[in-house]
Amino acid sequence: MEKYDLVVVGSGPGGYVAAIRASQLGLKVAVVEEDKVGGVCLNWGCIPTKALIKNAEVLNLFKRAKEFGVSFDNLNFDFGAAVKRSRKVSQKLSKGIGFLCKKNEITVVSGRGKLTGSNTIAVEKDGKVVSELEAKNIVLATGSRSKAVPGLEADGKKIITSSEAMILEELPESLIIVGAGAIGIEFAYVFNAYGTEVTVIEMLDNILPIEDKEITELLRASLKKRKINIYTGTKVEQAKKEGDKMKVTVSSEKETKDIIGDKILVAIGRDPNSENLGLEELKIETDRGFIKVNENFETNVKGIFAIGDIIGAPLLAHAASEEGIACIEYIVEGKKPEINLNNIPSCTYCQPQVASIGLTEEKAREKGYDIDIGIFPFRANGKAQALEEMDGMVKIIVDKKYKEILGAHILGSEATEMIAEIGVAKRLESTIEELATTVHAHPTLSEVIGEASLAAMGRAIHI
Repeated sequence: MEKYDLVVVGSGPGGYVAAIRASQLGLKVAVVEEDKVGGVCLNWGCIPTKALIKNAEVLNLFKRAKEFGVSFDNLNFDFGAAVKRSRKVSQKLSKGIGFLCKKNEITVVSGRGKLTGSNTIAVEKDGKVVSELEAKNIVLATGSRSKAVPGLEADGKKIITSSEAMILEELPESLIIVGAGAIGIEFAYVFNAYGTEVTVIEMLDNILPIEDKEITELLRASLKKRKINIYTGTKVEQAKKEGDKMKVTVSSEKETKDIIGDKILVAIGRDPNSENLGLEELKIETDRGFIKVNENFETNVKGIFAIGDIIGAPLLAHAASEEGIACIEYIVEGKKPEINLNNIPSCTYCQPQVASIGLTEEKAREKGYDIDIGIFPFRANGKAQALEEMDGMVKIIVDKKYKEILGAHILGSEATEMIAEIGVAKRLESTIEELATTVHAHPTLSEVIGEASLAAMGRAIHI
């Protein structure tokens, strides 16, 4: 039995960050990981998909070259090379996480961890126990996987998940994407750039259902210009193979129809990786597979904590990292976590990008706020004009009484970078006046935030 102060099960953005913070605070730490360090995000999610998206952006830029006075006759592309580059980026970063663990004297134990007691873990490989670990505190950070859907069970060939989508050896001529959340929309953008005929099916009334409706309507129009087919308010009734194609029968209030495609990508959410962790034996409470924790990230069993996707929404890498740090600082220093879910940004990396933080207009009104709204389009911004990236806008939601920034929503180039400014403002409890009077360099895209802030006060200059 190897003894540690802390054992972390899972080395994704929640687990490895928690382990590093624990080591910084003087604990002897072990991390249990059955795959590569870095978790799904680094190896099969956030990082490789963003590499693929960058390739798609470059390809789309070449297609628009004439707008910049550049012309050529022989544009070629290699999707395989894009996939290879994305895997290379992931492998490099995974090695980097391994180095960080070594630097911080964290022991990485290879295998699948399972709780055998409130402070003990068995590590299994190929069905055999290869290590037994004991620790005063245990943090579960095993993440999530693509949601399994009855009738759309992935076979890795004709019905695939995001994991298979990012390593396809050949481009499908046509692709049906079930689910219009961030994952579905990002892959729609990538495959469309490479010439695949893409159809997106969403059961709810809007794409990116958690985002502001005004923003998603504009994004939908932009995707439509790229000839991406989108069906919202539409349910998948059946999917079956017909020859070498897949036929998906869908229904809406208006009609029932069949859609034919080479492959189906299922992208309708995530399921927690909570099976075979020993939760049932220790009577650790769960809800639909997600582990229930208190405000300190502790389960109902003393000394066992959980962070990240395995405890439920928001299922975001940066949220998991913050939870990991907060959890460790509570364990070691007794510091109460101060994570405000309204201050965690959400990002979608298609072009134009979508980024948001805080309340949507709809949610603010539901909560009874009397609000002011500031909107400013990228089209009225000099830098956006110079870049030929004019789609989108910034929308800021403000409490009329106290001038508090309740939420912000950006559709446009570099939106996922720009949202950080609003995050800082909300973290510091800035008023809309303080954001509006912050001097933004000219010419920059960030000026759109300043102008939207002025618009919320009825003082927009350039529109």
